[in-house]
Parts: sequence; C-alpha cells; structure tokens
Amino acid sequence: MADPTTVSPMITDAVTQANVKVVAEAPAMAMGSIYQSMAHSTGILFENSVSAAQQQNTLAQAAANQGVMQIYSLDTMSGAGATEKVAQSGESDNLATLLTVMNAFS
Repeated sequence: MADPTTVSPMITDAVTQANVKVVAEAPAMAMGSIYQSMAHSTGILFENSVSAAQQQNTLAQAAANQGVMQIYSLDTMSGAGATEKVAQSGESDNLATLLTVMNAFS
C-alpha cells in the first residue's frame, strides 16, 4: 500500500484556481461563440439580399427593354392591324359604292 503523502497547499491552490478559471470563463466563451454564429448568419443574410436585388434589377431592365421595344414598334403594328381590318371588312367596297351613289346625285 502506498504511503499517504500530503500535497503541498500551493499545488492544490493552483489546481483549484485553474478549475475555477475554466468554469468562470465558460459562459463568456459560449456567448462569444453565439455572437460569432449570429454575425456569420447575418452576413449570409445580407449576401442573399444583395443577390436577390441584383436578380430583380436584371429582370426589371429586361422588362423595361421589352416595353421600349413594344413602344417603338407600336406605329408599324397599328398600321398593319388597321390595314388588315380594312382589307377584311370590305371597307373598300363600301367606299366605292358610296362614291358611285354620290356621283349619281350630282
């Protein structure tokens, strides 16, 4: 059986102080880890927000471009539509008949 020896009080005091220091620092270390995780998550949130804004800006530019293209082609489209309506409705025949009737009265 080993001889029971006494440990120096300075050694036990140093070990006790080290243990107390570790236990005392644990909440601060945990909070530091939480704050670091929150900062990282917030950074990712802002990165996603910037990416979404860039995509929305690209879509808005494309929509504006399509609108301008439609505005610039409005005259030709309306002219083509009016020509098609006149050609299909027989207005030229009606105008020729009206001209004949007007000539008959004069």
